[in-house]
Amino acid sequence: MKKIKKVFINSMIKVCKSPKKRAKLISKHSDVNIGKNCEIFSEVNFGSEPYLIEIGDRVRISKGVHLTTHDGGVWVLRNMGLAKNADLFGRIKIGNNVHIGLNSIVMPGVTIGNNVIIGAGAIVTKNVESNSIVAGVPARKVKDILEYFEANKEEFYNTKDLNAEDKKRTLLNDSNI
Repeated sequence: MKKIKKVFINSMIKVCKSPKKRAKLISKHSDVNIGKNCEIFSEVNFGSEPYLIEIGDRVRISKGVHLTTHDGGVWVLRNMGLAKNADLFGRIKIGNNVHIGLNSIVMPGVTIGNNVIIGAGAIVTKNVESNSIVAGVPARKVKDILEYFEANKEEFYNTKDLNAEDKKRTLLNDSNI
């Protein structure tokens, strides 16, 4: 019965359309420690040790992100007879107000600070300081969050309170897009 319930819950998480509801389901029914007001999109992988992951408040994890808490390379050492039963683990800690872009990978032992943007496709191998933006393979600091704001503030569209039709009309009527 327990296995059937787990399969049912995993199916609910997989088909859930709302990233906010998905985050709540994962928080309630898994070992991942998730804060408040988070969004988790589809196909996010928490690895085989989800209990080593801590996610702060207001975190958005985009589709296809992998949070990896162990070093699979130890497999080679085990096969060589150098580390017979060994594994290598690292906790992942994600601060508050963080956006992790599409298909990014966060490696074991990484701490991500507050107010951080991780660019799409980044592979995060080292800690990320608060108030920064990182991107690339491996991820490196691109700029700080206030530089990002200053560089883009004239280009922002205030669409978050618009319905879908008004948003579409606004965007299609602007020749600068």
